[in-house]
Amino acid sequence: MPAWNAAWRAQALPELAARDWDLIVVGGGITGAGILREAARRGWRCLLIEQRDFAWGTSSRSSKMVHGGLRYIAKGQFGLTRDSVRERQRLLGEAPGLVDPLSFIMPHYQGGFPGPRVFGTLLSLYDALAGRRNHLFHRLEELRYLAPGLKEDRLLGGTRFQDAVTDDARLVMRVLGEARGEGGEALNGLKVVELARRDGRVQGLVAEDGESGERFTFRARAVALATGAWADALRQKHGSEHIRPLRGSHLLLPAWRLPVAHAFSFMHGQDKRPVFVFPWEGATVVGTTDLDHRDTLDDDAAISREEVDYLLAACAQQFPSAQITAGDVRSTWAGVRPVVSEGAPSLKPSDEKREHALWVEPGCVTLAGGKLTTFRLLALEVLAACAPMLERPLEAAGEQVFEPVELIALPGLTPPQQVRLRGRHGRALPELARVLKTVGSECIGHTDSLWAELAWAAEGELVLHLDDLLLRRTRIGLLLADGGAHELPRIRALCQPRLGWDDARWKREEQDYLALWRRCYSLPH
Repeated sequence: MPAWNAAWRAQALPELAARDWDLIVVGGGITGAGILREAARRGWRCLLIEQRDFAWGTSSRSSKMVHGGLRYIAKGQFGLTRDSVRERQRLLGEAPGLVDPLSFIMPHYQGGFPGPRVFGTLLSLYDALAGRRNHLFHRLEELRYLAPGLKEDRLLGGTRFQDAVTDDARLVMRVLGEARGEGGEALNGLKVVELARRDGRVQGLVAEDGESGERFTFRARAVALATGAWADALRQKHGSEHIRPLRGSHLLLPAWRLPVAHAFSFMHGQDKRPVFVFPWEGATVVGTTDLDHRDTLDDDAAISREEVDYLLAACAQQFPSAQITAGDVRSTWAGVRPVVSEGAPSLKPSDEKREHALWVEPGCVTLAGGKLTTFRLLALEVLAACAPMLERPLEAAGEQVFEPVELIALPGLTPPQQVRLRGRHGRALPELARVLKTVGSECIGHTDSLWAELAWAAEGELVLHLDDLLLRRTRIGLLLADGGAHELPRIRALCQPRLGWDDARWKREEQDYLALWRRCYSLPH
């Protein structure tokens, strides 16, 4: 494949705009990436356009969990749960190192809900849908070893079960890599200004390049809108269904302040909502909230002071001896969920169903809602709606999202590190191996990310701005103190030549990144 960087983008953009496409996908999150991947493997001429950066929206700011939606069983959404657990198992098998098992513990207290028996029954159904038994009840004596520091007052024990965890932004990049390997193309920094309609039919779109300000018209036989919380901006709206943007925010703590070997799921004492404390990327995450997001969608979402207090109260409730305070928080993030609502104003955010919706108009399909775990199934549903517009059947093309990665030598790395890199980089592993030979295998600070990964991202993962590099291609902006500010001189020495930026551009990018981090990824000021 040709280089995939800003220089390639500037040269390729006019030529890509001049092509006739079978399908243009709008939206570079996990849903859009999945649609592109499934279209490309079927030989469709397909292009993905993202207004900011790949995974910029919800798909880099989720709760990082690949799960079957245990809570949806209680709401009677059995089909959603069945599909989710099966896709979870598929991803665990296809992408170790990117999608990894994570054990969860639900503590049970006297008089609390759910009790061990009710929860065990629920999990038996959950396991049946997955085709394997994955849960076990631990008495208090055993739980003390699994969960030191857990509140013990009236504690009966805890139930342990299995789900999975991922780096959501890297998942998007890996899926895009599969799509590009099959002939698909993907561009970031292009905002769709309008859909091009003729005689009531969508025939393409007009997009503005965020780098140059130039506008381009793209032609397509079908357009798929996978824009998440932005879905209502372009589609023709009919009926009462609309997108209700709901914000979910998280705290990230150094692992030593709240060390956990499992994810802990429990009901928040304030509103009886499920909250999680879980290990991720060598840190501990606390989340999530669920409330209406009333700020503009064009800016990065940010946690509120009230949400910080809510999540700190969750820590105090379940791990009182840890005495976690705001001063322990290393970073935060907030994502906006695109929940499809019927418009009932009295319905609380947590009571909204998480089912997706598909809206079809001539030449255009809009997908809204859905779950990260089921992105492949959502993509197939979109393609089935698009296929008649292309006057072709939806061919079967296999079910694997990720092609097997060839095992190559990665000297100086441990076996777990090699599994991690295979999972996160897939088809690009040979290129990363080339960079490893010159940059070495050193980790960045206390993280599992390698300096070589940073260098490769700058060189070959279409980075347009510094926050793309530090918040999505790698997660060091979340994992290092102050967004990694103290490492910026070394990052500059390694990445500035690869990005092709002059000193003035680097200084501007650094200032913009640090201002963004303080505004949206630290504690509220």
